[in-house]
Amino acid sequence: MDTNQYLEMFIDESKEHLQSCNEHLLELEKNPEDLAIVNEIFRSAHTLKGMSATMGYEDIADLTHKMENVLDAIRNAKIRVTTEILDVVFQAADYLEEMVMDIADGGTGKKDVRELVESLNRIEAGESAVAAPAAEVAATVVEEVSTNLHFDDFEKTVIAQSFEQGFQAFEIAVQLREDCLLKAVRVFMVFEVLEKSGEIIKSEPSVEQLENENFDEQFSVALITKDDAETLKAKIMKVSEVDNVIVAPIQVDALHTTNGANEVEEEDVVAPPMPVIAKKEPAAQKGKRSAAAQSGSKTIRVNIERLDVLMNLFEELVIDRGRLQSIASELHNPELNETVERMTRVSGDLQNIILNMRMIPVETVFNRFPKMVRQLARELDKKINLEIVGAETELDRTVIDEIGDPLVHLIRNALDHGVESPAERLAKGKPEEGTVTLRAYHSGNHVFIELEDDGAGVNRERVLAKAIANGLVMEEAAEAMTDRQVAELILASGFSTAEKISDVSGRGVGLDVVKNTIESLGGYISIDSTEGQGSLFQVQLPLTLSIISVMLVELDREVYAVPLSSIIETAIIQTSDILNAHNQKVIDFRGNIVPLVYLKEIFEMDVEENASDGFQSVVIVRKGEKLAGLVVDSFIGQQEIVLKSLGNYLQSVFAISGATILGNGQVALIVDCNALIK
Repeated sequence: MDTNQYLEMFIDESKEHLQSCNEHLLELEKNPEDLAIVNEIFRSAHTLKGMSATMGYEDIADLTHKMENVLDAIRNAKIRVTTEILDVVFQAADYLEEMVMDIADGGTGKKDVRELVESLNRIEAGESAVAAPAAEVAATVVEEVSTNLHFDDFEKTVIAQSFEQGFQAFEIAVQLREDCLLKAVRVFMVFEVLEKSGEIIKSEPSVEQLENENFDEQFSVALITKDDAETLKAKIMKVSEVDNVIVAPIQVDALHTTNGANEVEEEDVVAPPMPVIAKKEPAAQKGKRSAAAQSGSKTIRVNIERLDVLMNLFEELVIDRGRLQSIASELHNPELNETVERMTRVSGDLQNIILNMRMIPVETVFNRFPKMVRQLARELDKKINLEIVGAETELDRTVIDEIGDPLVHLIRNALDHGVESPAERLAKGKPEEGTVTLRAYHSGNHVFIELEDDGAGVNRERVLAKAIANGLVMEEAAEAMTDRQVAELILASGFSTAEKISDVSGRGVGLDVVKNTIESLGGYISIDSTEGQGSLFQVQLPLTLSIISVMLVELDREVYAVPLSSIIETAIIQTSDILNAHNQKVIDFRGNIVPLVYLKEIFEMDVEENASDGFQSVVIVRKGEKLAGLVVDSFIGQQEIVLKSLGNYLQSVFAISGATILGNGQVALIVDCNALIK
């Protein structure tokens, strides 16, 4: 079977099942007695196993099978959940994730997992140590004896002759999942597997009933084969949506007690009692129904590249819309104006729809952090409680792709340098367990992501001493700095107050990388910290990066765009109001001393002497709490523009973050306000 057409779907669904495994494993660690959670993990692992086997990725299927065995032992109360067992299962999930990612990158998905498999086998073998609960389970199962296959004379003869020729006969009971949508297909797949191993001589219900799906979730077959029971069970369990399989040998004695080897008694030969596959407990059923309801939701998967193409086409449409608006304003034709206005409204609605399609809940990034925090806490021997708030907050996919690594760095920093060890916390009168809160929320046209911890906070003296030693701050200016200004010094390049280098941080990559990444996305980061009480890292990000609102301004008959997200307001000031302070021209803007930035000087344009008519046009912009006044020739107006990158050859142009094409076809450069404010 050509499986390439299903590869993308396989990778997506595998990621979802692994994510579900990780989430439920974390939940299981907090509630080790809740077997409903184990069933959820088992279901995800089992589906992944079936999908992998179908796609031909045997290594993934085998490792998942071993993981399943451990989960099966847990849900059958043969072994108890411990942190050590969960460590190994988490590692298995990590390995599976690596193998799936390898496939996504065009690899084979193979990995040396022998050591891990041995660990899983050892855990599974531990079931004999807990004999009492296992015996109870076995007794329960034996009590639930149910139907057997009944054979006619011909079938009895066939079975008897097969014994003479060295074959074995098994009765196999197969239980499909309750939410199995195509039962006939699964039956066909099971029959296909069994027919490769031997010959099926009977099924209950009949083949016709099975083909018509005229049965519940369970069916039985009699098989003559040379394979053993374990092999048969393992093969069938690789079929997707098979919940359980029981393989029982048909007793040889029942046939040999008849009159000779070639005669069969008049009475039916009866296979040994077959245990009924126990029904799921109510909690598990509820979980299944929930999963089935989710799978039935009216959604489709769309490749993100197709959305990118749609977005690019729409961006061209926005440019043409601007061109039409420009032409209409020149011609003053009422009908044209009316048409353009209608087109503007419709395209505005269309823009909202497309932008919403690209929005992804930030939980796709947050989901990886609980497991990471658990592992880091164990490495650092700390107790950490991670709380996630607002994971449903949506953000543009392009921002989502970029924000993951900076957040990883912030969290590692908070755990390593922020939250103290349990002994230190107790000595300070704090709870033994530190709390780290990851929070996301919308505000205006921005998304805020905050990371708050109740750890030690930033030590002002140590940070200032390091900053002075590195030449970042003059000693005489240090005392006048606010706590926030001091805390934000740790974002400087190469800045670290760590006394020792650990595996978690202090490896030469500072928070300046985080700052640069966030600023490259058009956002900024701020830090509020109180020594001894904790720190709050706040990241502000734009909702989307492709279409932004700007204020168009003119500089020497050229048009520039200033993002509205950075603008406080525009002002016309008298030249006489401009003051000098520390060789810097400033203005008094409502009590704040705001430095002026002459864009003509920045962009090395010709500055005409005495060209001013006594007034200056100023755009007041901000970066965090810092303000600056951009001096321009004139304001043109507000407009939505499509952000285009400058390409690889113009990456390092100072204070320019991109370009756009205006309605009249003119190219306007977009001013990077963050670069202009130090």
